Amino acid sequence: MDTPFMTIDALLVGTPVPFRDGDYSAIAKTPVTGPVQIRWDGFVGNQVADPIHHGGWDKAIHLYPQDHYDWWRDRKPGQPLLDAPGAFGENIASRGMTEDQICLGDRFTLGSAIVEVSHGRQPCWKLDHRFGARDVMATIVKTARSGLYFRVIQQGEAQAGTAMTLIDRPLPDWSIARVFHMLIGGGHKSDPSAVRTLANTPVLAEAWRDRARRLAP
Repeated sequence: MDTPFMTIDALLVGTPVPFRDGDYSAIAKTPVTGPVQIRWDGFVGNQVADPIHHGGWDKAIHLYPQDHYDWWRDRKPGQPLLDAPGAFGENIASRGMTEDQICLGDRFTLGSAIVEVSHGRQPCWKLDHRFGARDVMATIVKTARSGLYFRVIQQGEAQAGTAMTLIDRPLPDWSIARVFHMLIGGGHKSDPSAVRTLANTPVLAEAWRDRARRLAP
């Protein structure tokens, strides 16, 4: 059996800039040429504008599958953001696996670093504003094309054009798409026992464990 892996199209970093009505955001990211240093808090050179909702141990690195871009182009024809990686504010523009194939707790190589899947990416109003559309956030909630976050298990460095190889999968029943559907997409209503399980799953990001506890009956 072949070992699952993803190919890295680009690694990207951003810094906060004015975004809307006095708000700042680092959602607009730029591809890095050459190696990127990876620390406990993510890529060296990457910053967040809102440390309450972004960054930290459970949100060190954001990945968005480039496999979804053609799907989005069909729905947003002529949208220039979709001409290059980074439309969704991702640090890793990957190809080869999506939220249906990536599971909570999966560990991947990332160059000489090791990263662990902590949870899906919950979309916010900034995506609608960035795309100049009112339905991007809602579409992500409906389809679970969410992207995901990693925590860093081993520091190192990586660069584009290489592969991220799956090295451990402790929770094969919990794809990120399933986790997202349960906690963000309304699935908790039909499967409360699954939500209780998530509330007691240590590898799940703390914020989403708290959400699971609130949603569990």
